[in-house]
Parts: sequence; C-alpha cells; structure tokens
Amino acid sequence: TREALDRCGASVLVVDNYALDSEWEEAVKAPELQLVAIDDLADRLHSVSLLLDQNLGRRAQDYEDLVPGGCHLLVGPKFALVSPMFTSLRDESLRRRAGAEMEHVMISMGGVDAQDATSAVLRCLGVRRPASLREVSVIMGRHAPHLASVRTLAASLPLPVEIAVDVTDMAQRMARADLAVGGAGVTAWERCSLGLPSITVVLAENQKNGARALGEAGAALVVEGVSELTAQLAEHFAAMEAEELRGRISRASANLVDAQGLQRVCDELEKLS
Repeated sequence: TREALDRCGASVLVVDNYALDSEWEEAVKAPELQLVAIDDLADRLHSVSLLLDQNLGRRAQDYEDLVPGGCHLLVGPKFALVSPMFTSLRDESLRRRAGAEMEHVMISMGGVDAQDATSAVLRCLGVRRPASLREVSVIMGRHAPHLASVRTLAASLPLPVEIAVDVTDMAQRMARADLAVGGAGVTAWERCSLGLPSITVVLAENQKNGARALGEAGAALVVEGVSELTAQLAEHFAAMEAEELRGRISRASANLVDAQGLQRVCDELEKLS
C-alpha cells in the first residue's frame, strides 16, 4: 500500500475493512498522508484523522477510547453514504408516497443472497399476499447462487414477478416501489432517503444493532434473521397494508436520512486534503 501511495501521490487514504486497525494504519502512515477509516463495530483501535460510522444508534462516545484525541468523528445516518442518484429522486419519491396503495413490492436481499432469503419472501407472497399487490420486483446479482431457483419459483406464483439482475438504476426502482423487503446494510439508508416503507431483514450479525435502531425509530418493520422470515413476514405484510402505518414509516425514515450525507463526508475529506 505504501508503494502504491508513493506512485499515485495521494494525500488522503480511506480504509474500509474489518481486518485493519491501528497497527496497519501506523505502518502505512506518512507525514503527507491523512488516514480515514469507515467502521461500524467500534471494537478496535484506529490511528486516523477522521472516522465515519453511519449507523443509527451509534454515538461519538463509542469511539472516544479507540481513536487519537484529534480524530474527527462523523457518526450517524446524517453521514450515510447515499449516491447522488437517490438525492436527485428524493423529492419526487416522497411526493408519490402520499395516498399511494401498496401495489408494487420490491425484494432486494443483496447481490449474492447466500441464505436465499428472496425465496422465503416469494413463498410468503404466494400464500398470503396483500390484496392491493399488482407487481413484485426482485433484484439480484448474476453470481447469486440461488438465482435459477428464484426464477423457477417466481414463474410459479400467481402474480407478475420481475427478476432484475445487476441493475444500474436502483434509485429509480426504489422510487417506483410502494414497499421494500431488503437487507439491513447500506441499502437500508438508500430506502430511507427515498422514504420507501420497508421490512428490513438482518442478513449478517453486524447489521443487527442498526436494524433494531431503525425499528425503534419507527423507520422500518424488522425481521432479525432469515430463519424468522417465515414466521413474521405474513404479519408484517398485513400490517403494511395500512396506509397510515406506511406513511408513518416513510416519514420517519426520510427524516433519518436526508440524502446529503455523501456531500457532508466529501466536504470533510476536502478539508483533510
């Protein structure tokens, strides 16, 4: 890394890896180089000038003993790294939420979905789907191990199901959807930025605290693991048929993430450089 930095002449290095801590950061440091860490665990020492943790429920105090005294902390979804595509569609998406029926459900469990959560959601919709539902969109990656079986399952359902692979227009798709069922990672902040009512599913242990915080803030209904999908989804779908609940979740989520976080972080990075 030092050799690469010497060749390119970078003045700021951003690191985002659970395996990296203060030992690595000290080894790569140079007088002309500023280090920035992206973290969400608050479980190890860092030797950086700036640290970003965009999770809801995280406090700056969680890092007080883990970073140098002069480290600048950017903490909370105010700094969520949401693409400008979502920023540009935010107003339009929020306007269409008012009075919208739950006609279009989007399912997005990450590009790989190794646990095949997508199939669990589709099976639930096949047994008990909201009366107003007219369309289902499934977003997956081409390397998802269960893609073929998801296609087969979707074809057997008594409603239109689109399987979209490696999409480049996620913001537009979210803006058109009336409800999302998705993971609790970065896409949770994208959904919030558009006020998209969501059933958020914990797909990894490091997502659990953030998902719980979303639920406590009234910004999503939460399922705390793929193993609980079958037991909880039908109840959550039934609850989401109420326009009043979808409206509350939409407003709460949009208030958490205003889609300006990326610009705020870029402003701080420019100060470092």
